[in-house]
Amino acid sequence: LFTALGDDEAGAQVAAAVARAGARIHAVRRAAPHTRCVAMIGPDGERTIVVLGDPLHPRAADPLPWDLLARCDAAYFTADDPAALRLARAARVLVATARRRPALAAAAVRADVVVGSAADPREVSTLADYPTPPDALVLTEGARGGRIETAEGTARFAAPPTPPRSPGGAYGAGDSFAAALTYFVAAGLPLAEACARAGAHGAAVLRGLDPRETQLALVRP
Repeated sequence: LFTALGDDEAGAQVAAAVARAGARIHAVRRAAPHTRCVAMIGPDGERTIVVLGDPLHPRAADPLPWDLLARCDAAYFTADDPAALRLARAARVLVATARRRPALAAAAVRADVVVGSAADPREVSTLADYPTPPDALVLTEGARGGRIETAEGTARFAAPPTPPRSPGGAYGAGDSFAAALTYFVAAGLPLAEACARAGAHGAAVLRGLDPRETQLALVRP
């Protein structure tokens, strides 16, 4: 995980929590408070996130071991520095969140997959919206599954059976889908099958309020 952390107690807590998950962290410390957020789950299970402060992102100029990316099967880019995105392209597979469309345009690199939510106005897009189009654009549509757009056309994938929402919520569902999608694409699955498998990982977090408690374990196909 290449990231940036604040120099306060919250930054230290985030680092400790990620380390407990077994992740290897390559972090730069910013001389600023770590970003806070408040996640609110409504009666319908949908979530609203209020971000307090500017999100912290790693930048290519940070003294991090960027050369490791060339040895990675895949990189999932969620930051905002175009130069860091160019470094991430060294990975065999590059997946990027559609929310970083400006960084994709500025970096002028081709992503293998761009993933986002059709319900999020910051993410909904078409291949034509990217000056350097990705090989595929995946947009999720909740219980309706989602769609895959490539130069050959658009195909749909179905959603897995949805578990009861109560008392769960959708917080983390999109992130879990995108992370699992990156894993399955890197494992060599066709994109449609990777989306179908990733859907189960997104749906699993609907069973609880904390996505870390209900996530499915990744199993190599």
